[in-house]
Amino acid sequence: MPLNLTIKTGSPTPIYRQIVEQISFAAATGEIRPGDAVPSVRGLAEQLVINPNTVARAYTELRREGLIESQPGRGMFLSDRRDILTKAERVRRIRPLLTTLAQQAVMLRFDPDELHKMIDREIKKVGQRPNRGD
Repeated sequence: MPLNLTIKTGSPTPIYRQIVEQISFAAATGEIRPGDAVPSVRGLAEQLVINPNTVARAYTELRREGLIESQPGRGMFLSDRRDILTKAERVRRIRPLLTTLAQQAVMLRFDPDELHKMIDREIKKVGQRPNRGD
């Protein structure tokens, strides 16, 4: 199954970061699995009509995070899932998003219980993305 990435050019999120997030999400939801090939730097750059250096930067970060690995002469592949981020690092990364969500919820006058239910539904919905059949 080919990896289908899209870039939002007007987004405040840098393009390389959008690539990192989409590949990470595809791996987390089972859209791609360990051992699956990811597009070559040149191939993904052509597909997305972006500079190959941008893709290379995204792949460097994904390698650093242990999500992809290079197999010389073969290309880039999704690694076996191993948690290389500590809980403290995961919390550090999610905290700004939670802060923004909490601020918006207060401004929009959401009841905390209602917000919790909405978050639970979203997590279940994301976790139930259809995995490819084998």
